[in-house]
Amino acid sequence: MAAVAAVMRWRLLLALSAAGLGALGVPQPPNILLLLMDDMGWGDLGVYGEPSRETPNLDRMAAEGMLFPNFYTANPLCSPSRAALLTGRLPIRNGFYTTNGQARNAYTPQEVVGGIPDTELLLPKLLKKAGYVSKIVGKWHLGHRPQFHPLRHGFDEWFGSPNCHFGPYDNRARPNIPVYRDWEMVGRFYEEFPIDLKTGEANLTQIYLQEALDFIKRQQAAQRPFFLYWAIDATHAPVYASKPFLGTSQRGRYGDAVREIDDSVGKILTLLQDLKITKDTFVFFTSDNGAALISAPKQGGSNGPFLCGKQTTFEGGMREPAIVWWPGHIATGQVSHQLGSIMDLFTTSLSLAGLEPPSDRVIDGLDLLPSMLQGQLVDRPIFYYRGNTLMAVTLGQYKAHFWTWTNSWEEFKQGIDFCPGQNVSGVTTHTQEEHTKLPLVFHLGRDPGEKYPLSFASTEYLDVLRRITPVVQQHQEALVPGQPQLNVCNQAVMNWTPPGCEKLGKCLTPPESVPKKCFWPH
Repeated sequence: MAAVAAVMRWRLLLALSAAGLGALGVPQPPNILLLLMDDMGWGDLGVYGEPSRETPNLDRMAAEGMLFPNFYTANPLCSPSRAALLTGRLPIRNGFYTTNGQARNAYTPQEVVGGIPDTELLLPKLLKKAGYVSKIVGKWHLGHRPQFHPLRHGFDEWFGSPNCHFGPYDNRARPNIPVYRDWEMVGRFYEEFPIDLKTGEANLTQIYLQEALDFIKRQQAAQRPFFLYWAIDATHAPVYASKPFLGTSQRGRYGDAVREIDDSVGKILTLLQDLKITKDTFVFFTSDNGAALISAPKQGGSNGPFLCGKQTTFEGGMREPAIVWWPGHIATGQVSHQLGSIMDLFTTSLSLAGLEPPSDRVIDGLDLLPSMLQGQLVDRPIFYYRGNTLMAVTLGQYKAHFWTWTNSWEEFKQGIDFCPGQNVSGVTTHTQEEHTKLPLVFHLGRDPGEKYPLSFASTEYLDVLRRITPVVQQHQEALVPGQPQLNVCNQAVMNWTPPGCEKLGKCLTPPESVPKKCFWPH
């Protein structure tokens, strides 16, 4: 109750501040920095046990703040997880999924028709009510077409791209990915923004860092609360780093990219200290999904002790590194065992601003301030979706799988492996296996690698089933799926139609039933 009361007092003060009473000594709402990495794994940071210990700034951030070892994304793929963060809603609700096949992942390549619906309320738009100026730096990934532009959905500034740095392409058969400053295209990857695939050299992280530093300085000078969404993509294959960092890591090129990110985070925190606004700035670091083991070890990271990686709903695909830093508010050296979700950043940010979440829709994100400020733990489920299918749920220490699979035999035989070196009989299957009648249950505390399912006949299994079953039933009975946004591809959107793809209308990711040339590599 004390935690709830403290948070309510905080909201009241910020509501008064938003009403223009800051001159009376009421605190202004804090600045909010969300640092979202791309395909960075749970095991990529020293504080999470990475043996090379090459992330001193992020490790220091954790030592000065709070670590969330049980923090989850909302989907094991880039686009849906980002839509979930900015809306506070599961992708099955906000439309970032496909119904073209059961349990199929989907994202937003250039030819996809859909994107973030106008009916969804994004975090930057809501923060305007409290006077925030908002900027996105880096990867948007919520749609390419004009109606999906981030400045149409609440952001005031943007420097970055609608997609990842795939390529290079020849600009005849397919254009290179554009880079924007606000409404203006200022170049393309591999052209005005070069990436050397042979050496891995690119200056993009340095450019993204400077964009962040300049924005912070400008808003501080203007005395305006700001929201910075720093969504960089150096750890997404093909990984890159600038010349001073290339060849400096024990982990190869991927480690070079991580070291540059760590250095950049250190520079951002140092600037906040130099401007004397650390107590007025909430900073959260996490990733969009697990490390892409399909690209490992040279182009992918580590998911620590967890099973599989990106694209799967095993722990390696869904559990993320997470650090919160807010000097003067969050005590140093803390570890919270609260089950957290990337969707919680939506609700927590609104709470920081003294705002309530929208009441006309289901919001899946929780307010984590009671956990951060008072150490409160809330019993809540984590739902694991892959496309339109509920694959699993975690409640407390227990995880129940209703469906298991990694990817198809056809893909696996082509060398596409989401779980290299991690075969678990009956679990990491290449056919979709249903367990809705008798879920596979794992105790994640004793068995984080999901190798030893509980015996169906055990008392422990039956007790877990009695707890989990009504939670899942309630969720499924109340669920109203959003209109799927990732079903339809139209090559005319980018004025390109490769031979053999003229009649292609449905999108599948990863490709299985159509030629690979019809899709972007991912």
